[in-house]
Amino acid sequence: MNGGKGRRRLPSRASAGKRAAAHRSAVARRRLGRSAGAVPLDRITTRDRLAWLNSAGSRIGTTLDLERTAQELAEFIVPGFADGAAVDILESVLRGDEGSRWTGTGVPLMRATALCAIEELSALEPTPVGETFLRTEQAHETLLHRYCLRQGKPVMVSRMRDDDFIKVAPTESAAAKMRAAGVHSYLAVPLIARGLLLGSADFVRGPGTPPFSSTDLAVAEHLASQAAVYIDNARLYGREREHVVSLQRTLLPRATPATPGLRVQAEYAPSTAPEGVGGDWYDVMPLPGGRTALMVGDVMGHGLPAAATMGRLRAVARTLMTLDMAPERVLARLDLATRDLEDEQVATFLCAVFDPADSTYTLASAGHLPPLLLDGRGSAEFVDLPIGAPLGAGVIPYDPIRLTAQAGGHLVMYTDGLVKSRHADLDHQLERLRSAACGLAPEVLEGGGLIDCAPAGAARFDEAVLLVAAIAPAAPAGLREWQLPQEGRAASVARGLVTDQLAAWDLTELADVCELVVSELVGNALRYGNGPGRLRLLRGERLVVEVSDTGPDLPQIQHADLSDEGGRGLQLINMLCRRWGSCRTVTGKVVWAEQNLPS
Repeated sequence: MNGGKGRRRLPSRASAGKRAAAHRSAVARRRLGRSAGAVPLDRITTRDRLAWLNSAGSRIGTTLDLERTAQELAEFIVPGFADGAAVDILESVLRGDEGSRWTGTGVPLMRATALCAIEELSALEPTPVGETFLRTEQAHETLLHRYCLRQGKPVMVSRMRDDDFIKVAPTESAAAKMRAAGVHSYLAVPLIARGLLLGSADFVRGPGTPPFSSTDLAVAEHLASQAAVYIDNARLYGREREHVVSLQRTLLPRATPATPGLRVQAEYAPSTAPEGVGGDWYDVMPLPGGRTALMVGDVMGHGLPAAATMGRLRAVARTLMTLDMAPERVLARLDLATRDLEDEQVATFLCAVFDPADSTYTLASAGHLPPLLLDGRGSAEFVDLPIGAPLGAGVIPYDPIRLTAQAGGHLVMYTDGLVKSRHADLDHQLERLRSAACGLAPEVLEGGGLIDCAPAGAARFDEAVLLVAAIAPAAPAGLREWQLPQEGRAASVARGLVTDQLAAWDLTELADVCELVVSELVGNALRYGNGPGRLRLLRGERLVVEVSDTGPDLPQIQHADLSDEGGRGLQLINMLCRRWGSCRTVTGKVVWAEQNLPS
């Protein structure tokens, strides 16, 4: 460095000796657990400082987690720049609020967020990570940390005197520990982003390192400014994630309804990554006749747009299910609705309708992962379900399947966040899920135990929905079903069956209305539906009467004039019952009516 440009000098014995001494010093520092290349020795060059600062971009802010970013800052500082570092963040910032332009008499409430120190300073007593503290106007009017936060300017004590320690340490005991450990230099810099105070970073140096200099102060300010941007980005992402999760939880069902012959447990597990929250959803709906609709969907994409699309699709799906449409018809209608969305979203969807009369599921899938069926005897298999195109792709129709579930068995429906991983292929993860389900006790499975089998840590980058439906050991006592004759006496037979059953259930006060309802339903089946098929009576939260037939036309209420002899049957049902409706089946249709039970 002392020679002219382009001039090369041979190393002298003296310079070789200096390099040997430097090497021995570096080895000694490594033995103390300190990085020789980053220690701010007096002879460190500007190029070394710039190279060290440049490496901060790859070591700080590697995640969008605020606490982790603060810890990365502390770990980057020690031992390359200081022997000890503490990062404190405003409590309001940790809650996702904006930073502060503080004008009060003290400083705002803060929380110790990150600590790092070399082994020689491990006995110090900083404020423990996670604890909040308030730097008030103490007896020391020139409290250094308070000045740094109030003024938004760095504070440096190059060589600490005896009365400086209490201005730095949080307690008298901590000040004594700093003196005993040989701490001799202190530097505090505010963390400011977009003109707003986020917190502060405190640095100290102990024996064996030179005191902080004006050059070190400039380096610390530059590093604090860079780290503050990373911390503020983490705050913004964290706040957006909380908003999306809150929106999504609001759009999901608040409680799972009780359904005959089925126990349903649903779990929603948001992703730890802010970008992994968005469009996974589920729904459980009781249908007429004691049937239950189970729905699981996944909007492709993340963030607020995906959550909003999820809410709209769920609303459309509930509306279609209210009409008691078959699963494959619901998927076809949902595909049309998805194509009408302005943001051109695509979603997968799985729909299952459970019928407690024969313990069967009718399923249809739009590009969704296959459900897992457990037989209750220790084995589990994925349902061989025709996988249609995702909603919004415009490829219909969808093909349903019908399968019988065993008593004590389970149907597991889920989204891909439960199995998707950065480190393993999908087939391996599906097999892992199947094996895990086989190994869980029924109560653990129904309690959402499969959520614990989802990829953890960095391997998991998406949210997950899990829905487990358990078949009750026996058909519900409140369900009765009969085959009606095809001739004119069908209405009389139906009235007798209903009256006897209501008496057995101690519901004779409903008999008069129920006889009238079943007579009208059977009469419509004889007149317009090629004769009645099966009569079903269900006692749950309400009393439901169903009559099936093979006719293609769904009944509608017609306006009847005073001179008309007929056409008032459905009007009577509409007035006497809580609600009524009809739905198509594979062989025809079902017409049903629902009455409230006595209080």
